[in-house]
Amino acid sequence: MQSSRFRPDLKEVDPENRLLARSARFRMPAPFIRDSALRVSGLLNMKVGGRPVYPYQPEGLWWEFSLERFKYKPSTGDELHRRSLYTFWRRTVAPPNMFDSANRQTCSVKPSRTNTPLHALILMNDPTYVEAFANLAKLVLEDSSLKGDDQRLAMAFASAVGRRPKDREQAALREALATSRTHFNEYQSEAAELIASGKLEVPESTAEQVELAAFTSVAQIVMNTDEFMTRE
Repeated sequence: MQSSRFRPDLKEVDPENRLLARSARFRMPAPFIRDSALRVSGLLNMKVGGRPVYPYQPEGLWWEFSLERFKYKPSTGDELHRRSLYTFWRRTVAPPNMFDSANRQTCSVKPSRTNTPLHALILMNDPTYVEAFANLAKLVLEDSSLKGDDQRLAMAFASAVGRRPKDREQAALREALATSRTHFNEYQSEAAELIASGKLEVPESTAEQVELAAFTSVAQIVMNTDEFMTRE
């Protein structure tokens, strides 16, 4: 639970952190980020043990890499949201949303951490993450204890990073929500397309679709912050 923040009083005592005066700060490995997104959104299946599962994957990926010998059939129901530990793995084709993972041809005792730009593309667009964004948005919209946009935005932010937003962060979230509402009111088909990612039940009302899509966009921003993906 030690902070990674560098304190001035430790500058002379332990400048290289040899005495472990502060904690390490690093970007979490890809499987941890995926599990965190599912947990924050309320989708994570906490079942322990059992058979491996097949989460979302681009269509035809196995077919191409196996010279048309193997087809990939995604799991159904809450099996889609099991922890990354239970994801079925082929050494020739690793799960595409788990970058820089060990190739499993030899034992690896330490998980790799990735900074590839492709990971940012996955975090913004992969069906697992988009479904997590939409479900977090759904949770805050359906919470009757939250009154008004500010409380819903603050709850979405706190759920992801573990603290309430500062005034400038709250203002930025408020602006993002307003921009998203304007956009999805103008392009309503895009709202339905966004929240239809994954297995989330899409509201029948166009107004509800627009509202859910607007908050989904905000959740997308919050869960793509450095603070969400970094161990502090």
